[in-house]
This record gives sequence, structure tokens and C-alpha cells, in this order.
Amino acid sequence: MSNLVLELRQGDMMVLNGAAIRFRTRTRIELTAHARFLFGRQIMAPNEADTPARRIYFALQTAYIGDEQERREGLADAAALIEDFKAATTSASAVALLDSALACARADKCYHALRLARRVVRHEDAVLGRKPESLRAESVKPDSLAANLPLGEQRKHVARA
Repeated sequence: MSNLVLELRQGDMMVLNGAAIRFRTRTRIELTAHARFLFGRQIMAPNEADTPARRIYFALQTAYIGDEQERREGLADAAALIEDFKAATTSASAVALLDSALACARADKCYHALRLARRVVRHEDAVLGRKPESLRAESVKPDSLAANLPLGEQRKHVARA
């Protein structure tokens, strides 16, 4: 595996193998082994999962960066949410993207699944006339109760929303 070098600014968030990390200073890190991570705008806080497409993204995010149990539950949640979304939408492109995203997630290619789900979130934002504020690391507040919960508890918090 080739190494991956990331440059992160002060205040940026990263989730690495399920652990949330906030950078206090600008830093440059090098990943030298396989790791499951998201950073910056890729991270969705539980309180942002407030539409069907965003709940799908959050479930796929949990399937990607959670522990083994959270991954299984996140994938099951994503599959159910995707079926609900497909039953309610008239967009053939959204259905195709979600089918591809679920296939990727089931093949343990969750990062690619998240990229596809982000496209559905942008589509949903456009349909709803919503300003595309999604997936901002700045919205993950360290003192937020839900943001400090383990991923499994965050998933339960989102399911109640």
C-alpha cells in the first residue's frame, strides 16, 4: 500500500478507525497502513441527518467507520433506508446511485458508497430547495451530547429523529 499524506487545519475533525480526532494546530499526517477514516466535510454529525438521503449517508458513514457491530448495524440501517427512499422517489438517477452505493457498501467499499450517497444528498438538497450546507466538519461540536456518544449511540439518536 502506498502512503497517504493529509494536511489538516487547526480545528479540523477526523474520524480514524472510529475515534474522533480534532486537530488543535495545523498538521500534516501520513497514513502508512490501511485505515478507515473520514475528515473535514466528509463527516456528518448526527444532528445533520435530518432528511432521508442524509440518514442514508449517516448509516453508511457508521458502516464505514464504526466497530464491527456498528458496521453491521449501519449497513442494515442503510439497506432499509435505501429501500424506503427508492419506494418514495421518482428519480431514476437517485435509485441507480443508491443501488450502486449499497452494492459498494456490501462489498466493503464504504468510502466509495459514501461518495455516491453524497451525490444523492446534493440531489435531494436541490429538489428540496435546501442550501447545500451538508457534511461540514464545523458543525460537529465537541460539546454536543450526540457528537460525544459512541457511533452506535449516535446511530440510535439519528433513528429517533
